[in-house]
Amino acid sequence: MGTTGKIHFTGIGGSGMSALSQMAAMAGRGVTGSDRDFDNGKNLVFKEALERLGIKIFRQDGSGIDAATEEVVVSTAIEEANPEISAAKSVGARLLHRSELLASYVDGYKTVAVGGTSGKSTVVGMLFTILEEAGFGPGVITGGPLVALRERGLIGNAWRGTGGILVIEADESDGTIAKYHPTAGLILNISKDHKDVEEIKAIFRQFAKNVKKLYVNADDPELAGFRDGAELFGKNDFGFKIENLRLGMFNSSFRLNGVDFILPAPGLYNIENALAAVRVALDLGVTLAGCAGGLKKFRGIHRRFELAGEAGGITVVDDYAHNPAKISAVLGALHPPKADRRVIVIYQPHGYSPTRHLRRELAATFVKDLAARDILLMPEIYYAGGTVARDISSKDLVEEISARGRTAFYFKQRGEILGKAIELAAPGDIFIVMGARDWTLSDFAKELFAEIKKKV
Repeated sequence: MGTTGKIHFTGIGGSGMSALSQMAAMAGRGVTGSDRDFDNGKNLVFKEALERLGIKIFRQDGSGIDAATEEVVVSTAIEEANPEISAAKSVGARLLHRSELLASYVDGYKTVAVGGTSGKSTVVGMLFTILEEAGFGPGVITGGPLVALRERGLIGNAWRGTGGILVIEADESDGTIAKYHPTAGLILNISKDHKDVEEIKAIFRQFAKNVKKLYVNADDPELAGFRDGAELFGKNDFGFKIENLRLGMFNSSFRLNGVDFILPAPGLYNIENALAAVRVALDLGVTLAGCAGGLKKFRGIHRRFELAGEAGGITVVDDYAHNPAKISAVLGALHPPKADRRVIVIYQPHGYSPTRHLRRELAATFVKDLAARDILLMPEIYYAGGTVARDISSKDLVEEISARGRTAFYFKQRGEILGKAIELAAPGDIFIVMGARDWTLSDFAKELFAEIKKKV
């Protein structure tokens, strides 16, 4: 963070890279960037949002890197053959991995790093909101944009703050989480995702060694080996007692240690997320009543159970769920006890490698968590580019799920789903669009709602 010269981000459209670029811009640095999506005419609304912050966007051909560029930031996704690597070397700019820049921010603040397979963005958003409402002036770097920051005209995944606390999402997907040395670290859960469970555990063991204070979710059996020396939290243990629990469609309420909480987020999984945020906030000096007041103001995370629209008794929800644990949690929230409604899931798998890696678990999750009356509509796997074996199809998943007693349909093109969805839609139905990586999924959810609205 000590450098003040011009900094260039190769792949600035990614969630982690865009957050870091905003932090640099908010600190007054000259910021440039490039992204292949922008070059191909994709995600231009996001490009314009970056430009409104004063960030200059160039084609990803090295033209944005010149003699004034001191640092060029890349992510694991950037190949060595990328022209911007050679451009950086030709002008003597320092090449910096995204995780190294993030680590420099971590070291410059009293940082709370939130890790785990699921729930990271939400817990970051909840803790940030609690601290902001309590007057701490926190900063944030996260993957999922905060709705409250978007409502202020920001992109939503970064804010520099005015105090000395920074809340970050620590991503384990490429192993770079082990480079951070935060003041406090949370491990929410571990399940198979980008990597197998044992590989993820090894990454978090290093993360646990790096933090000054570790918080661990005692309700997750996969975290049993992380408990020694850690601060533990759970739904009804380790100093927490929950009573009067009520789960609604888009909210929940409960009493925690005698204090009433109203949470503008559904599902038991979000109550668990809230407990994680509260546990850390209490240690940072926020009262329990202050935590309740902060969480009541929580506006949510973009594409985390976000309402796309409601008309004629039909609801459309947009959600980022893409791995088995996240899908199971969201479907559980859609099927609370005594609820009598049909759920129609539109799930777009993200990437051939992740789908191949999680094929068995994805099929098992849908078989287990879809009710008999529910319907699954699945387009072909989202392909983001690059060299990959395209030896698996959504059709393979659909056939397996159908063979095991659930109603599922495959569509070669996502647009074909609209006609089927309109044909199926009936009062009381909940449509949920799920998937990651593809920024057009939110647009699709809105398009789906617009078509349903015409029907009713």
